[in-house]
Amino acid sequence: MMRGALSDITKAVGHTPIVKLNKVTEGLDSEIYVKCEYLNPGGSHKDRVALNMIRDAEAAGLKPGGTIVEATSGNTGAALAMIAAIKGYKCVFVMPDKMSQEKISSLRAFGARVVVCPTAVEPDDPRSYYQVAKRLSEETPNCFYANQYHNPSNPGAHFLSTGPEIWEQCGHELDVFVAGMGTGGTISGSGKFLKQKKPDIRLVGVDPVGSLYYDYVKTQRITKPFSYKVEGIGEDFFPSTMNLSILDDIVRVDDKECFLTTRDLVRLEGLFVGGSGGAAVAGAIKYARQSGRKENILVLLPDSASKYISKIFNDDWMRENGFLEEEKGLGTVRDLLGNRPASAVVTVVGSAKVRDVIDLMKSNGISQVPVLDGGKLRGMVHEVDLLRHLVDGRRTLDSKIGELVESDYATVTPSTRVELLKGVLSDAKIAIVLDKDTVIGVVSKIDLIDYLARRAAPAA
Repeated sequence: MMRGALSDITKAVGHTPIVKLNKVTEGLDSEIYVKCEYLNPGGSHKDRVALNMIRDAEAAGLKPGGTIVEATSGNTGAALAMIAAIKGYKCVFVMPDKMSQEKISSLRAFGARVVVCPTAVEPDDPRSYYQVAKRLSEETPNCFYANQYHNPSNPGAHFLSTGPEIWEQCGHELDVFVAGMGTGGTISGSGKFLKQKKPDIRLVGVDPVGSLYYDYVKTQRITKPFSYKVEGIGEDFFPSTMNLSILDDIVRVDDKECFLTTRDLVRLEGLFVGGSGGAAVAGAIKYARQSGRKENILVLLPDSASKYISKIFNDDWMRENGFLEEEKGLGTVRDLLGNRPASAVVTVVGSAKVRDVIDLMKSNGISQVPVLDGGKLRGMVHEVDLLRHLVDGRRTLDSKIGELVESDYATVTPSTRVELLKGVLSDAKIAIVLDKDTVIGVVSKIDLIDYLARRAAPAA
């Protein structure tokens, strides 16, 4: 073989560069760097995961000519398809219908079969892409179900590959590692390795509004997930590949800031990255502003912009979805609240007595109240919960309200678009508005109706 040549494309996986950000980070005390995983041959960091999963599957008995089945948002599928093409495996990929056409077409280009399933169904619904992939794997002989959400080879790949590579490039100079939270493989695997090398390194996860992770990390409660546009980040269930205990902090971002940051990375920094990379950088910038420390922060950029040309980089799509500045749409939750001060929100602490909470709700004319512990949101108590408590008869009016806390609510930020609230409030009783972990508002269905009615009313 010619000197300097690689025996096949899989040997080109890894060894991606780290680059300093300059324009999008102006004014920050910290310096933010990015690891360009989108430069892997398959176009994403999932090349590392696919290699490790197939290697482990072969060791476990996958035979030549077998079939690989996976539920994927696109990148894992592309990586598996690339390796399968070299090794002679067939591929069947199951995707949610919110994914870009480029992702679907690129998988088919490798000869894979692609099955598209609805996004807006519960994970355990037989139509969900998780359940369809599981069924197909059970029906297919000599099949390897990659199952990236529960396969330890996923975080294992980053422990064996990404983490050591980052340490080799950065060493003790690295203070903070930031990654988007999807299956959890990246931050759990890389983070585990980095913590072993430098125990005081900070691991920061980035989660989109609508996903489960942020609220669970902050309050230990499972709130109602709802749909969002950014791909490849966030979840509506808890994969076993995610180790939440390893996190030092978590930052939440919304679709608009994810997409605008993505466009800035391409246009200002020359980094041809996708939406999850924009999300991670937006989260890192938020973290840096909030921490106020001078740190070296590294952000992992998972995939390239090529899969999102028809969406994030299409002005018409961005405008139709209210993500461009000139398009106000129906406004934001901040507009709905009318910039009311946080002091206007009635809250109680978990140790408050049921009788006092009833009096508080009566005197304020409200049907629900957020419950706080140490200033942090613990949950919500609705009048239905109080009614159920009193009818039960096993507890008294002196019971602590914390015993009644429930999770039938979703959380949003002041910048969440009003267009999203309809979907949010169709799935949850109430939306709690959080600004940097502080409750600044509570939005019910009637609040949304009233806001829209006032907007629709002709000017006097």
